[in-house]
Amino acid sequence: MELTPLLDRLFPLGHAIRREDDVLAGAATTAAGEVTVIGTANKLEVGVDHALALAATVLASTREHPRRPIVMLADTAGQRLSRRDELLGINGYFAHLAKSLELARRRGARLVTLVYGESVSGGFLSFGLMADHIHALPEAQVRVMDLRAMARVTKQPLEKLQALSESSPVFAPGVENYVRMGAVESVWEGDLAAALLAALAAPVDGDQRRALGAERGGRTLARDVAAAVAAGER
Repeated sequence: MELTPLLDRLFPLGHAIRREDDVLAGAATTAAGEVTVIGTANKLEVGVDHALALAATVLASTREHPRRPIVMLADTAGQRLSRRDELLGINGYFAHLAKSLELARRRGARLVTLVYGESVSGGFLSFGLMADHIHALPEAQVRVMDLRAMARVTKQPLEKLQALSESSPVFAPGVENYVRMGAVESVWEGDLAAALLAALAAPVDGDQRRALGAERGGRTLARDVAAAVAAGER
């Protein structure tokens, strides 16, 4: 689905979402109140600058509205594979974004992701996969990795991987397959605003991400970004 009609259907009460370098950031009004919105568009390959921009919006929301829900809209072809991003340590920037979202969660914010385009590899791991609830549109494409890139990494013929995609759940195309595997909670059709309200109201007790965060000491994990919020930094 194109971004503009998607935003209109998700937030019929209005929104102020800006798009810069295919990074989405802003706020929107729902029947349940205001939400912070971050995301990507145009199959963005997420790089260090994009990760910093997304994290800045999350930290600002956490500082100013600690319990405000964060809605993440995902359309990404993965992480940016450039020499500059690798030399800067793109994994560290992705970790900063993930920590920012974990801090928001621990301050009381619900995290909801909607995959409306593509969600591939590191670009999706850096933010969308952090949500309490992950949903998708019927036409969305959710993939572990692009098959061409996977062929280069595994040294397997592309034709073999394409054949595996017809039978193996890890390779199989189609968002319905990822619903069966549990990676995506549900597919949204019809009234998207109502579906979003339901996701925002859904219980988070027993959520595996929250449980793992507590088990692994998420308070320590988010300590550095918590200090940044307290100091008013972004």
